Amino acid sequence: MCLDIGDKRIGVAVSDPFNSYSLPVETYSRKNLKTDLQKIASYVKEKSATALVCGLPVNFDGTDSIQTQKARFFIEKLKELLNVQIYTVDERCTTCEAEDTLIEQGKSREERKKFVDSLAAASILQGFLNEKNKNKQ
Repeated sequence: MCLDIGDKRIGVAVSDPFNSYSLPVETYSRKNLKTDLQKIASYVKEKSATALVCGLPVNFDGTDSIQTQKARFFIEKLKELLNVQIYTVDERCTTCEAEDTLIEQGKSREERKKFVDSLAAASILQGFLNEKNKNKQ
């Protein structure tokens, strides 16, 4: 399972059972820390996730931003709550790519808001899976 963690929304994506490809699941609108953590825990249980990949929103030069620190804080809270391996990966440009894809599909601004984060999470997860599968070969 993968999360694209933002201030207002969290994009959720999962992989197929063979860890070959990713699928967007949902864009969750954040409420408060406790509720958000419980929601992610319920996703992990519901999807029988064995690992969690979380995108880190770093600056273009690779340095941490304020968003990076916020994401790291949320990830640390997830580590305290969940009993699954948690990976972090660079998520640079995934939201922009997802936005471009939705624009190309003719989605309205409101429609894009509903799907962009889960599509970004799927992109983050696909990159992770590609790298993992490349190293297996």
